[in-house]
Amino acid sequence: MRYEDNIDAAVLALDTARQLLSDEIRDYPTPVSGCDAQYNHLLSKRTQITKALSVLQTDVFVPTPRTLVEGSGVESR
Repeated sequence: MRYEDNIDAAVLALDTARQLLSDEIRDYPTPVSGCDAQYNHLLSKRTQITKALSVLQTDVFVPTPRTLVEGSGVESR
């Protein structure tokens, strides 16, 4: 198994969780008051899942030194 398979599985699981939460929020009884703790908790969890998906799907810049080994000279380009 490759590590990418695990990341793909995590993205799929998070997408499923986000959809289930969205369905639960959509079906939540109205009216919703601003102090409804359960509703606010659902919104918070949906935001957390969305942020986690964003992190998994965003490329990260990893800077590398121009000199890979101390004393090896300057990398040519």
